[in-house]
Amino acid sequence: MEIKELADKIVEILDNKKGVDIELIPVSEKTVLADYFVICSGTSSTHIKALADEVEYMLKRDYDVTPDHIEGRESGRWILLDYKDVVVHVFHPEERANYNLEKLWAMKKVEE
Repeated sequence: MEIKELADKIVEILDNKKGVDIELIPVSEKTVLADYFVICSGTSSTHIKALADEVEYMLKRDYDVTPDHIEGRESGRWILLDYKDVVVHVFHPEERANYNLEKLWAMKKVEE
């Protein structure tokens, strides 16, 4: 599966599970961490966990793709799923506003 295809599939899964304010941010020109960040909010810690679980389940079931690393599942306020080239952030709205990753990673490319 191509990287962009994986990112688009994650967006689709989150949308189908009623994720809120889903954004796909290309970051390959800004960092070596990943090519894309998918950022999404849930309406409660239960919804946030369900969104992350659905992404993990559907990608494993349909494509045999598993995350390299998962963070935050215990708290359910910010769950990170690391698929190497695509990093998924599922936030509680308060956490999302606090960290504001969209603003951080949408910065214009610095000219050399």
